[in-house]
Amino acid sequence: MKRSNPVYGPVLCALLAALCLLVWAVPAAAQGEHQTILDAREAYRKRDANKLAAARAAAQAAHDPLTPWVEYWELNNRLSAARQDEIEAFYARWSGTYVEDRLRNDWLLELGRRGDWRNFAADYPRFRMNDDREVSCYALLTEHLAGKDVRDAAREAWWAQREADNGCALLASTLYAAKQFNDADVWRKARLSVDANRPRAARQAVALVSKQEANALDSALDSPLRYLARHADQPGRTHAEMATLALTRLAASDPEGVAGMMVDRWERELPADLSAWVWAAAGKQSAIKLSPEATKYFQRAAQVGAKAKAPLDWPDDTLAWKVRAALRNGGPARWPQVLQAINAMSPAEQRDPSWVYWRARAMQAMAGNAASADGDAQRAQAQALLASIASPLNFYGALAAEDMGQRITLPPRPEPPTAQERAMAVRNPGLDRALLLIAIGLRAEGVREWNFSLRGMSDRELLAAAQMACDRQVWDRCINTSDRTRAEVDVEQRYPMPFREQVVARSAEIGLDPAYVYGLIRQESRFIMDARSTAGASGLMQLMPATAKWTAKKLGVAYSPALLTDRDANLKLGTSYLKLVLDDFAGSQALAAAAYNAGPGRPRRWREGPTTEAAIWAENIPFGETRDYVKKVLSNATVYGALLGSGAPPSLKLRLGPQVGPREGNAPPPDKDLP
Repeated sequence: MKRSNPVYGPVLCALLAALCLLVWAVPAAAQGEHQTILDAREAYRKRDANKLAAARAAAQAAHDPLTPWVEYWELNNRLSAARQDEIEAFYARWSGTYVEDRLRNDWLLELGRRGDWRNFAADYPRFRMNDDREVSCYALLTEHLAGKDVRDAAREAWWAQREADNGCALLASTLYAAKQFNDADVWRKARLSVDANRPRAARQAVALVSKQEANALDSALDSPLRYLARHADQPGRTHAEMATLALTRLAASDPEGVAGMMVDRWERELPADLSAWVWAAAGKQSAIKLSPEATKYFQRAAQVGAKAKAPLDWPDDTLAWKVRAALRNGGPARWPQVLQAINAMSPAEQRDPSWVYWRARAMQAMAGNAASADGDAQRAQAQALLASIASPLNFYGALAAEDMGQRITLPPRPEPPTAQERAMAVRNPGLDRALLLIAIGLRAEGVREWNFSLRGMSDRELLAAAQMACDRQVWDRCINTSDRTRAEVDVEQRYPMPFREQVVARSAEIGLDPAYVYGLIRQESRFIMDARSTAGASGLMQLMPATAKWTAKKLGVAYSPALLTDRDANLKLGTSYLKLVLDDFAGSQALAAAAYNAGPGRPRRWREGPTTEAAIWAENIPFGETRDYVKKVLSNATVYGALLGSGAPPSLKLRLGPQVGPREGNAPPPDKDLP
């Protein structure tokens, strides 16, 4: 069914003329009017205390609405010398704002570094965001010092902290000295850190057990083969743990070589639990390389681990790759392995829609078609799992719905925000500051202020805030805010179609599905014209300069860098490149999306090997960013197809295609010039 774009603005502005003028008039002159704020941000970047003090005075004198940010930068710049009374005065001046809580986060870290546990304990309960793991470690430490038993929570917090930091390191060292942590806890932290390629965190952990081994860890990780050769004959658990770290490190580059070393020697010499860990590490790295050997390594890990008579304690990421490897290798034997790996994941990871879906698929396959009480119960449980995630608005939700025989149907549109609801959003000072920050180019600060201001909002309040951002064409805040609603879902607000005339016309001109183009743009830039990635991609369709230049030459267009941020030029170059990529992959939207994100050479390699179900191929994409990207682009495109009313019932499975495998023998050769 064809639907129209949201057009709330003109009607409601008639009722809220003054407020709407306030909202829409700011961006035109914002840059000049708030130069003091921009100067202050630059002074903060340069740590220029004198300029920050001057900017603070100027902002206060002008009653600039962004004064709290200037005060935050000025005080944060000298936080190491700040006093508690100064901090409390700042809290009082800007009570309830994002910068109050942001400064509290910074101050709690400073109090932790100072060891001022009295002030930390007094301030911590007021920390509303409470999303900083280092602060959480300091908080657990204060509870330990107060005599509380925090061993389990502290251990989980320390293991979950990927980067080395002072707070979690102090927590770990304190609890280790108090014999609340033992050597097994420390070595598991070291193994987790090496598995995640965090050598500094591993060294920090090992130092708790042995300063000597911590010093030796650098050579074990830098030159694992040499380390193993020199230290192979040393006895004891400590040396077995060090060998395990070296083998885990080596597996990242040579999983097949490590498997050979395990067979030749190390499986016999390592304790069963450590041997299983190394085999699992080899399995994970082999799976990332899409090697058919991965499943064998995981099976060996499970067999060896059974001798340890302890549950698998592998990282969730390792278990995820065990699932992917089993799926990719195919055959009925894969499903028990899929189920075993998912069952070994942490409870939180098991709730991820990816693993809910594949658990249901495994149960269905293992139940078979034969009529039996057990089979009927298993099939019913699988259907319940699919039903629990079924939704047209995400990848595995759409697949679950289609597996259950449901057509993808978008939820009914809720009533638009009322004039009163819109007025409340406009009057929200945090939202107003956020949009002002974004308007003057301080997007990162604006996004943080915006997200903080959304906390605790009802669905109706979120819809009004989202519409406020839509009306200002701040599309990323519009989309991300609308994405937060649960009961009232405005699909047209979540999936807006800016520049519809241009996108549809350009897509028709070159034979692209406009829903696919919209799905890609929504994921790439959230329709932000001046978006720029850390890798250097720019504009609506996030083109790399070299790719844009190559495409412009292909089209006979004179190239200049300004084309990247010009809407129509970026759209023309981006859609042209996408069409070339799509043609090179014989119309496969999954392969083309992967190529658009990671370059065409990688999906050409990733498609080699067994021919698999397209969803299994997508789940096995080695790069986490690209894997997530492909799922979201195709899910987005399915929703946009329904909104655009293309005629055929929307289907994610049709967009995925039935299978992905090597290029067919009679297919044209790949375009090796395609960047």
